[in-house]
Amino acid sequence: MANQSVDPRPLSPHLQVWRWHATMASSIFHRASGSINYIGAILITVWLVLLAAGPDAYAVFENLMAGPVGLLVKLALFGFTLSLVYHLFNGVRHLVWDLGKGFDPKGSNQRSMIIIVAAIVVTVGIWILAGGII
Repeated sequence: MANQSVDPRPLSPHLQVWRWHATMASSIFHRASGSINYIGAILITVWLVLLAAGPDAYAVFENLMAGPVGLLVKLALFGFTLSLVYHLFNGVRHLVWDLGKGFDPKGSNQRSMIIIVAAIVVTVGIWILAGGII
């Protein structure tokens, strides 16, 4: 009978084994931003339906924005903007990867950090130009 305590199969690495780095975080953020974009697209669609349904239906949205919940809605829109910008920038990096370029570990980590910071800066810029909450 074989010894069952020793398994010759390789074990899958766990999160505790890996040292966190920017490329890993960038991959996780890319997946999360994709999910957030779906939710944001649904909410924007609801807003457009209210807008198209006429003044009475749109008044529901205006009342929501005028109240204390309005700040939460603006913060959610800010987050949605950040998600869109980040997903766009990181998507361009994925296109470059599809060309077989940019796989060096050090450069990949640097570009990941640049993308994260650039997404934040561009999002803040968009909201400043739009006259939003910032």
